[in-house]
Amino acid sequence: MVRSDALENRARILAAAREAFTENSAASMNQVAQRAGVGAGTLYRNFPTREALVLAVYQDEVTRITAAVPDLLAQLPPLEALRRWTTDLVEAMRKKHGLGDALSVGAHQAITEQSYGPVIAAITELLDAGKADGTIRDDADPGDFLQLTGALWRAASSPVDRAPHMLALILDGLRTHP
Repeated sequence: MVRSDALENRARILAAAREAFTENSAASMNQVAQRAGVGAGTLYRNFPTREALVLAVYQDEVTRITAAVPDLLAQLPPLEALRRWTTDLVEAMRKKHGLGDALSVGAHQAITEQSYGPVIAAITELLDAGKADGTIRDDADPGDFLQLTGALWRAASSPVDRAPHMLALILDGLRTHP
């Protein structure tokens, strides 16, 4: 059983690391500890290496994004829920792009493999809801959708963010047309 203060420390460390790595992918462990308001020992007890911390931040973000699907579907029609979810995914991937630079090739491969299943499951849930209500084509494939949306977080975001327009085109292609 983990003490509540230990859980709070871990959450503060993850939040501080997320901010620090978003600002500077080369942020040090000491900078993260200072930002989190914890000592170096607490940081290293939770995350023995910088790579372990980067992986935990990445995995925490994937968990947050994939866990949002049921709430989005409860609040919005499936096609709009898919738009909102994909927009959040794109934003997160843009922020986390620098995290990939901080990982070894092996760790990058491991996190990709760990996150692929949950992301595909989230997309499947969103697409299935749209298929059930007749707004999304029956042949819409989660893997294809993920491949297409991969271009969105790589799209230029300045001077004008192209991702929303590109997403509208993708979603229009998914829409059933009478």
